[in-house]
Amino acid sequence: MPSALPLRPFTLALIQLGNIGAVKAENLKHARDMVLKAAKGSTDSKKPDIIVLPECFNSPYGHVHFPTYAENIGFTPGKPYNVAETTSESVKMLSAVAKETGTWLVGGSIPERDATDNNVYNTCTVYNPQGELVATHRKVHLFDIDIPGKIKFKESETLTGGKSMNVFDTGKVGLGICYDVRFPELGMIAARKGCHILIYPGAFNTTTGPLHWELLQRARAVDNQVFVSMCSPARDMSAGYHAWGHSMVVDPMGRILNEAGEGEEIIYATIDPEVMKETRAGIPVTTQRRFDVYEDVSKNATVQ
Repeated sequence: MPSALPLRPFTLALIQLGNIGAVKAENLKHARDMVLKAAKGSTDSKKPDIIVLPECFNSPYGHVHFPTYAENIGFTPGKPYNVAETTSESVKMLSAVAKETGTWLVGGSIPERDATDNNVYNTCTVYNPQGELVATHRKVHLFDIDIPGKIKFKESETLTGGKSMNVFDTGKVGLGICYDVRFPELGMIAARKGCHILIYPGAFNTTTGPLHWELLQRARAVDNQVFVSMCSPARDMSAGYHAWGHSMVVDPMGRILNEAGEGEEIIYATIDPEVMKETRAGIPVTTQRRFDVYEDVSKNATVQ
């Protein structure tokens, strides 16, 4: 069984990973090096308890790339997972570096091909400090947009949407991926099921990023009175997809605790459960909801 983070302040590290190219092995090596660097902490921060990588860290970002870089993971919630037997290069690396650093590791996301139906998913994997794969989240909402003259992107051309809501560390950390943050129901359910923080590896672009990246994180935080964090790749204007960057951590009052710039960077933040308790005591929306007037979306929801 995974060891649980106690109800005390803990340190979160976000790796805004750069230099993501066409060679998967090089991407994995660079990600590993950055996890090792993040695990040392900084002059202003102690060693982190949770380290987060960005969305699609092992491949170029784009729906045309997902099938080419997809790996079989084969994780089943609630069942032991044998990392030694997996064919996934990314899972092997992430498991090993989580164990080496003794930290929880949210492995951003990678393209996953399900061996049972051959569908491709955008999947986040999570490892405990012993290197055990303990949770996954398949991106539920696919990014299909068309803003005339600015950006057109259709993930559904190659990806299939996930069908479950997922948490880890005895339910205190909720998971989503990028576009999932635009759907408040996911955050509401996670918060009402006991999550203290929602973590979204994500890769907003330079059109939607300046408009909604910060806004959505602060909205999810204030709506649910929890911490919210999104981890982006670094911006690379020579790549086919231009990520916004600005990885961020927001507290339950909507205050930005830390924010990255555009380039490769590691940022840290302290997640203090007392801030959540104080917020909920001072503005008691959690006890003032009127489920006699509107439905509780978490009532019949199942979270894995």
